[in-house]
Amino acid sequence: MTNQLADKNTEALRQTKWHTLTQSEIEKILQTGPNGLKTAEIQDRLARFGSNRLPPPKRRGPLIRLLMQFHNILLYIMTAAALITALLDHWVDSGVLLAVIMVNVFIGFIQEGKAETALDSIRAMLSPRATVIRDDSRHEIDAAELVPGDVVLLVSGDRVPADIRLTSIRELQIDEATLTGESIPVKKHIETSLPDTSLGDRSGMIYSGTLVVFGQASGIVVSTGSTTELGKINQMLTDIKSLSTPLLRQIDNFGRILAIAILAASVATFVLGTIWRGHAPEEMFMMAIALIASAIPEGLPAIMTVTLALGVQRMARRNAIIRQLPAVEALGSVTVICSDKTGTLTRNEMTVQHVICADHVFNISGVGYTPAGECNIDGHVIDPAHYPALTLAIRTGVLCNDARLQKEHGQWHVEGDPTEGALLVLGEKTSFSSHLANTAWPRLDVIPFESQYSFMATYHRDSDDKPWIFVKGAPERILEMCTTQLRQNNEQPLDAGYWQRMATTTAAQGLRLLALACKRTAPQENNLKMTDMETGFTLLALIGIIDPPREEVIRAVAECHRAGIRVKMITGDHAETACAIGAQLAIGTGKPALTGVEIAAMDDNALRNVVMNIDIFARASPEHKLRLVEALQASGQVVAMTGDGVNDAPALKRADVGVAMGMKGTEVAKEASDIVLADDNFATIVSAVREGRAVYDNLKKFILFMLPVSGGLTLIIIAAILFELTLPLTPAQALWINMVTASTLGLALAFEPAERNIMNRHPRPPAEAFLSGFFVWRILMVSVLMMISALGLFLWELGNGTRIETAHTIAVNTIVMAEMFYLLNSRHIFAPITLIKGLTGNRYILLTIVVCTLLQIVYTHLPAMQAIFKSTDLSVLEWCKSIAAGLMVFYAIELEKFIIRCTHFVSLTAKG
Repeated sequence: MTNQLADKNTEALRQTKWHTLTQSEIEKILQTGPNGLKTAEIQDRLARFGSNRLPPPKRRGPLIRLLMQFHNILLYIMTAAALITALLDHWVDSGVLLAVIMVNVFIGFIQEGKAETALDSIRAMLSPRATVIRDDSRHEIDAAELVPGDVVLLVSGDRVPADIRLTSIRELQIDEATLTGESIPVKKHIETSLPDTSLGDRSGMIYSGTLVVFGQASGIVVSTGSTTELGKINQMLTDIKSLSTPLLRQIDNFGRILAIAILAASVATFVLGTIWRGHAPEEMFMMAIALIASAIPEGLPAIMTVTLALGVQRMARRNAIIRQLPAVEALGSVTVICSDKTGTLTRNEMTVQHVICADHVFNISGVGYTPAGECNIDGHVIDPAHYPALTLAIRTGVLCNDARLQKEHGQWHVEGDPTEGALLVLGEKTSFSSHLANTAWPRLDVIPFESQYSFMATYHRDSDDKPWIFVKGAPERILEMCTTQLRQNNEQPLDAGYWQRMATTTAAQGLRLLALACKRTAPQENNLKMTDMETGFTLLALIGIIDPPREEVIRAVAECHRAGIRVKMITGDHAETACAIGAQLAIGTGKPALTGVEIAAMDDNALRNVVMNIDIFARASPEHKLRLVEALQASGQVVAMTGDGVNDAPALKRADVGVAMGMKGTEVAKEASDIVLADDNFATIVSAVREGRAVYDNLKKFILFMLPVSGGLTLIIIAAILFELTLPLTPAQALWINMVTASTLGLALAFEPAERNIMNRHPRPPAEAFLSGFFVWRILMVSVLMMISALGLFLWELGNGTRIETAHTIAVNTIVMAEMFYLLNSRHIFAPITLIKGLTGNRYILLTIVVCTLLQIVYTHLPAMQAIFKSTDLSVLEWCKSIAAGLMVFYAIELEKFIIRCTHFVSLTAKG
């Protein structure tokens, strides 16, 4: 076969800009025509182009996926701790650690399996059947058998089975929301488009997976399977590697540093004790092992899991469903939130905001489909009955209308075109319902909307049997049909300049425009014809319609800005509309929008240079959204991406936190995300950010609480060896301290409520180390305080002739008491706290202190425990000494907090 199709390879066809070609050019390239392909060519094309299916991704087997879950620094640390505790015959500790390891592995295994179903969801969007013309006959076939060149027929309700260049249409409207983000059905035509036309503006093309909501069409298949726009999204999802969260990256680095420090301290202890001070190697070896077991943060993975799980529960109560556990904290660390517009920042309910008549501009209050609102002029509420032009315009909008407004389960919704629904809501607000309209003004004929005419017309008779023709449509088209305008009750010659100025001004505000007009006459032949529509109409009004922002989102965006989080709007809608909504939300105020065409013209470096300076991105395709997320991440940002359509899925997967809409979102978007919003509300994201920050705060508090335990024990033992002092602790006693405090006290911090000012501070820098300079200082300070209190009291008791067993017991109780009081300090890293305040506000603090106190009483006075740990009974005075030493630690840390706050205040004052 010698033709253009044979001469073009698959890649060349893939790069062809089909929207720029005419029907005859496409027929020539694909060797097809109105009669369709010949049966003999079908198998050849199937062999060349493959079936119209999306290829399944390469997947790791379940065993490999399971084993890979163990490749985690946290699990390495926990496994080491489990082995060491098993060697020391602490079988209960080992069992608990192994159980936590298996729970983490199981959760990771299940979540990875769920993520892979995102690709399955995309493949499920493909149409199962298609109607084609082959051999000059109509056939219904399996859509997988479609090939380039097939002629496809489509009717309302069909799912588009492949990428198709339209050749003929009749009132065709396509729902492309899942692919482009366009909030209302797109009206199609068969004309060509310019080469750089964005996906959402290619009116002569329809794409696989979208839905025919109205009309009929035929067209030529130009792309199938993986070469369709849906296939490109599928490939992007396949290629994207899931990122580790900021927390896991920090914990990974923290674990390595900590492991080195623990090993160094243990080796130093063994060397100093055996070589320098002459202690028995066996004794020093057990002490080194005890230090390792005490210093390894085996409580960290468990506390992290518990803290994240509690965050999941709190977020669920706020309508944020967490699919990936680490995403709880990751959302709290985001520096940029990229949000879709329609349905997330806005209500996805078209609303009439302005009615512009010849003598007045009327503002309409109320938003959405709930018919509650009033008409006003400059803030003064008016009665529409006193304004004939307004009344007749509202009547026209209700009568020249095919939509339905209904209330179900307490919620109002529209069946049909959302723009027509907005006109019905306006009628309800002014007491002119569609039921009343249809009863008093019965429809006798109609000219449905068609894209080539750009208007809809209806013929009615009123209660006095007088004829009326009402029309609504594009302002430029309606102006051509009008010769007069209505001012109050008087018809005047049309002032075209006034209407054009008002149309330009209103469109610049991002509102969609409709014009309404009427003619008080009957059709020439008692049925509406195009000849009746040519002239003689009276222009009534321009209607300004917009999908308004959610009221709670305005507050949420302001809260994000206070919290140092940039909010960026990435939408498939037009730039003017996006900027108008952005202005109301304080997003991108005073800055231009960047369009998809402009993004496509930039290389990655150029995009990276501008991405932080622009907050509104319009007419964005799936590739653009993905590139924007990658550019932000390359600029060092932690990015949360929201979306609901198939077009959002690649960006959702690539973002640090993908947030999908639960109500209106596609399954593809949900499966590619980390978090699903049950209420599709941007404000819920902000609530989740608050919870995420609280989770990270609690993890920091736990680290600051846990490490001084290990540090204090290490310093006590090293100091005793260096100065040839009697060891204040035995290896078993060191393990007891670690077990009691890690198992009880630290867990309470997972339940700590969020700080009051948590959303008034900027996000932590993405590159911030988990062990900051302040962290190191606080850990060292508390470790030294614990060493001074325990070692000092131990030596004091020995100096006063106290038995070694009693001095050991006092030292152990001193360390535990110091940790109990330090737990109260740890509830706030910088803010002051009193003993009473520390015991209230978090009931788990008091509970763990009571449990820990009981355990220490058992340790001290129970004969069985005395036999195991060489402890002895203590007098009331000796107990009071341990408590007093613990209080010294508490007040010393509160003094340090006070000095830090004063220093910070002086610094701010100097800068101010």
